[in-house]
Amino acid sequence: MIKVVLFDADGVLVNGEKFSVHLAKDYGITVEMTAPFFNGLMRDCVWGKADLREVLPPYLKEWGWKKSLDEFLDYWHKVEHNIDEPLVEYIQQLRKKGILCCLATNQEKTRFEYMLKEMGFSDIFDHTYGSAHLKTKKPELEFYRKILKDLHIENKKEVLFWDDKPENVEGAKQIGIHAELYTTLTDFKSKMLRYLSASH
Repeated sequence: MIKVVLFDADGVLVNGEKFSVHLAKDYGITVEMTAPFFNGLMRDCVWGKADLREVLPPYLKEWGWKKSLDEFLDYWHKVEHNIDEPLVEYIQQLRKKGILCCLATNQEKTRFEYMLKEMGFSDIFDHTYGSAHLKTKKPELEFYRKILKDLHIENKKEVLFWDDKPENVEGAKQIGIHAELYTTLTDFKSKMLRYLSASH
């Protein structure tokens, strides 16, 4: 019986074009220019090993960004503010049925805070977990372990995890919880129906 459902953010709850695409389109700061940062220090920020506010300024200078660091972060967060409202509604229905719904996302801490406050994820979910705070990220097994421990899960088969990346789904399965690849809302709903009917 499924009692807990974990949701990824980007590619599941949050959709739309990637930030690097917006940056290239709006400011001419190309993907080639930003790749060294996003493939390098940004990963440390997601791990919680580096602070974005400390490591980003030299790159902004290099990219020719004329405004402030806060304006850059504000722009970043706003262009990626694309929430799947029908999915949010479905999550609220699950919560009304007594199913615990949690956010489980690989996020650097400033964007994670934005998600909680400005996107309303702290109200949408019963619990929220971000990699920068957990100091481990998907698909590392430790990421899932820390969440299960915090939720005091005894029976792993009561947990279902949704993510749009196959490697994250595999990581969750290795821990022993149910995990599914998120593709579309229709596919998600039909699979959820199977899980919930199996619960009765």
